[in-house]
Amino acid sequence: MTKGEGRARMVAGAVRLLAEHGPPGASFGDVLDATGAARGSTYHHFPGGKKEMYTAALDLASDRALTAIEDVRGQPARVVVERFIEMWRSLLTATDLRLGCAVLAVAVAGEDEQVVDHAGSIFRAWRERLASLLVDGGCPAAQAPALAALTIAAMEGAVAMARAEADLGPFELAARQLLDVVSAQ
Repeated sequence: MTKGEGRARMVAGAVRLLAEHGPPGASFGDVLDATGAARGSTYHHFPGGKKEMYTAALDLASDRALTAIEDVRGQPARVVVERFIEMWRSLLTATDLRLGCAVLAVAVAGEDEQVVDHAGSIFRAWRERLASLLVDGGCPAAQAPALAALTIAAMEGAVAMARAEADLGPFELAARQLLDVVSAQ
């Protein structure tokens, strides 16, 4: 395995652990155990320590989310929001409600100010991308930023509720209500 492959495997493992357990369950040791990486590889791949690993993990999670929604550019705003909803629904159902959002987990944990700031920059990037997709889908430019923020906040909260209640029901309730809001635009 090359250096890049080992690092990529550790970053992907960190994303999964952050999405499932938050920072308390995503230590270097946890990532090593989950990925089978060698003990000595942590500081080799992440000389900046856990902060560097978390930042890389958040970037990967963000890239995955942005990639998942980009292909609906130019489609109606409802389709854009449906895609964002489906991205989270798929994660919840594929993992039996075990995984949530790694970015939210880091932001809520608040363990490291720089990493929380990085999570904030990712949420800003998501809002901006969603707003851009919404405008391209016919949503008025003046309304798109608020609708993008509402979409992210509603789905992040719905994911957390579904996981905490061990029930997809709250997620589906929030998704339906959000789609009603989008349809009224």
